[in-house]
Amino acid sequence: MSNKITIGLLAMCLTWFAACHKPRSSKNTSQSSSGDTTLITKGTEPTDSVTAAPNAGESMPEVKVSEVDFDYLTAKSKFSFKSAKQDFDNTNVNIRMKKDSIIWLSVTGVGLEVARGVITRDSIVFMDKIHRDYFVFNYEQLSKQYNFDLNFDLLQSVVIGNMPFEMQGDGRFVKENDFYILKQLVNRLEVDNYIAEKNQKLSRLKATELPTQNTFTLDYEDFREVSSFLFPFTSLINLNVLSKDQQMKETTMRLKHSKVELVNKSPGFPFNVPSSYKRKR
Repeated sequence: MSNKITIGLLAMCLTWFAACHKPRSSKNTSQSSSGDTTLITKGTEPTDSVTAAPNAGESMPEVKVSEVDFDYLTAKSKFSFKSAKQDFDNTNVNIRMKKDSIIWLSVTGVGLEVARGVITRDSIVFMDKIHRDYFVFNYEQLSKQYNFDLNFDLLQSVVIGNMPFEMQGDGRFVKENDFYILKQLVNRLEVDNYIAEKNQKLSRLKATELPTQNTFTLDYEDFREVSSFLFPFTSLINLNVLSKDQQMKETTMRLKHSKVELVNKSPGFPFNVPSSYKRKR
């Protein structure tokens, strides 16, 4: 079970990127001085207030998206994963993060730590403490293996609920019911970002790969105030991918926090692989 949990947690990190392929490198996003909103504009058009309430389908020139800013983050969470080959529910995970630098994971079961992982800008390492082995991946290897560009910034955005793809001139907003939808074309992906009108938070992201029609959907739920920011306490992920035998394979994941804190001091990121552990990859 510990090995399945370790691979499942790694899958949590990888599944998103497998759906998203190559992130854009150029930037057209400016942040407000308070650091909690991102002003996303449609090119250089003159803008009016987003409260003008245009008709459904009408392009939006400007929308402010509320974003989470932090130095360090700690969270107590439960992780669930289901695919054709694996299925486990409500695995206890402790998460620690340093913005733009490191994501640390500790998996516990029956009061004991069974696995630990650390994700940095250079590598991903998971240690299975039950079977006394470990896995090491770098982004270049994973990018070649899964045919996509993997990087730390995308994973960080997914964990905290911020916009994972930056706006460029060809992106546009449309109004649909209670959402402003930012439509983007990111290489081979059509991406729809659903921004809730009531709180200006990213509530849903749907990405469709044009050649294959593979789809990735990320839903954020249960928003609560954490250090003056609205933070999603539940993330639901659904991935539908066409396999080599032309069968649609579905993977679902859920990350549910019971506690989240944004702190100014480092919580510590202890990680050391004992010399007796065997490297599996």
